[in-house]
This record gives sequence, structure tokens and C-alpha cells, in this order.
Amino acid sequence: MAVSAVIFDWGGTLTPWHDIELGDMWRRICSAHLKPEEVEEVATALLDAEMELWRRGRDEHRSATLDELFALAGVEPTDALLATQFETWAPHTFIDPAAPGLLRALRDRGIKVGVLSNTMWSRDWHERIFARDGVLDLLDGAVYSSEIPWTKPHAEAFRAAMTAVGADDPSACVFVGDRPYDDIHGAKSAGLRGVLVPNSTVPAWDTATPDATIDGLPDLLVHIDRWS
Repeated sequence: MAVSAVIFDWGGTLTPWHDIELGDMWRRICSAHLKPEEVEEVATALLDAEMELWRRGRDEHRSATLDELFALAGVEPTDALLATQFETWAPHTFIDPAAPGLLRALRDRGIKVGVLSNTMWSRDWHERIFARDGVLDLLDGAVYSSEIPWTKPHAEAFRAAMTAVGADDPSACVFVGDRPYDDIHGAKSAGLRGVLVPNSTVPAWDTATPDATIDGLPDLLVHIDRWS
């Protein structure tokens, strides 16, 4: 069956993977707004809350939001702190240089393009990033787990992403991601093809052989054309 839609993971796929120490990120964010003697305690509370919500997403496939993270940490975020958080992460959010051309090539073939991301960030934050990098208008739909009850690999997350791009047949859809469990196992369990873009940091997972494994985004089109 011809491919009607390609849905991408965001971090580690459309945006190259960055090894980041989350505790250091929170300390940098807090240091811009808190007294020095308050930074370590608050940053640790935020890190602990974030790790617990990521654990919940991984083990229970339940989503979370930044509002929930701050509430769990007992922190009332100001607009200024949230702006600093966005700016601190900005250097790690730039899209793969190969992505815009790939997304255009897919759309030129009449294939819908979507995003499905496990994230606590809002749609607004993601769309600011995609607009900055010139790809927002190349997306036919996007689903962020912060807006739905589930995280990948829950099948409903993949179905929501299909709905967002106007696709109804999972066998005609391809999911591209860097995580063997969340992305490949999840996609194939929901009936989609799965394409793995591996990186050395994400743990391996002994399940669900990818339909294709690629070294980078430019290698995707040969498989899409073969399946079509």
C-alpha cells in the first residue's frame, strides 16, 4: 500500500539528539531568578518532579505538562522564569538541516507530514521553534503528549497523530523516531511502519524490528519510495 502519511518524533529525530544534564539546566534557569542560597533546593525539586513525570510517562504511558511539573515541585513559575527556561533550551532545539528539504519532498509526493512528540512543553513552544526554523508551514498536523492523556508507545497517541494529519489507515502510515520502545514498538503495535534513526544514548529495546533503520533523515526517501 502506498504511503499516505509520515509522522516524525521531534527530539532526537527532527531535532538532532543532545546529551543534556537536566540538573544543570534547572540550576541555570533558577540562577537567573532566585537568590543564590535558594537555587540548589529549588532546582533539585524541579529535577525530581521532572524525572518522576518522565518515569510515569515511560512506565504508565500517562502524559504530563509543565504546569504539573511546577506544581509537583511546589514552585510557582513567573513569566520571566518560563522565558528563561525556553531560552536556555533554545540552543538544543534547532532542527536538523536536512529536515526542511525532506518534508518538502514528502509533500511534493502527496504525502502528509506530521509530528508526534512525548513532551511536557506546550504547543506554543513547539510552534515557536518550528516557525523559527522555517518548517511550521510544512506540517499537516502535530500532536504533543502535553495535550492528550497518553504518551508513546500508547496506541492512542499514534491514532491521535494520524487523525491530526487526516490519515485513517495505519498500514499506509510511517513513523520515524530514535527510540526503539516508544517509537518503533509503539508505532508497529498500532499498525504503522516504523523507521529507526538510532543514536548511542537511547537504550536498545529487544522488540519490534524496525521496517527500516537509517543513519540520518536524508536516507528516508528511498524507503518511502520503495514502499510506495
